[in-house]
Amino acid sequence: MTVPYRQIRAGFTADTITVYQAFDPHIAEPAAAAGRFVPPFKMERMTWIKPSFLWMMYRCGWARKPGQARVLAIDISRDGFEWALRHSALSHPEPGEDAATRKTRLRDAPVRIQWDPERDPHHNPLPHRSIQIGLSGSAVHRYVADWTRSINDITDRVRDIHTALRSDGSVTGLIPDEEPYPLPDDLRSVIRASGN
Repeated sequence: MTVPYRQIRAGFTADTITVYQAFDPHIAEPAAAAGRFVPPFKMERMTWIKPSFLWMMYRCGWARKPGQARVLAIDISRDGFEWALRHSALSHPEPGEDAATRKTRLRDAPVRIQWDPERDPHHNPLPHRSIQIGLSGSAVHRYVADWTRSINDITDRVRDIHTALRSDGSVTGLIPDEEPYPLPDDLRSVIRASGN
């Protein structure tokens, strides 16, 4: 089956969606212990959430890159996730858009959307895209105070999957299940997602 070029694939329930982030232990461990983001997590900085487990593994190198040694699975409300999409701007230039207009568009939006090539378990690029969502300003505050339902440190699981991948190449049944996320038409248009 052909995967649409720009499609959100994620683990989700009726109320929540799972996103991933990787941090240094001094940020990840207090967050996992508290079940929410606490200092030294900085709300003044843009923070990127990723619904794709394999894209997160590509980004953090299976939890081996400096500053990304702990991987967190964060369950956030679907209402919050969709608020983020609704209040976003694409990082990529719009057709015919000049640099000044693009700069203003990005500055005025509290959320940034980036579509990058999805990855397989070996980090090879795939022909379809995965969404990255950058939260800043009011969006970070909402993420921390309102949207987050739970935070789980999955680093040990990540390392176990990576060990299996290196030993026999098989990760069948180990990668978290992800399904196409049901986007309302207005959100599909905002983030330039492909039709299902």
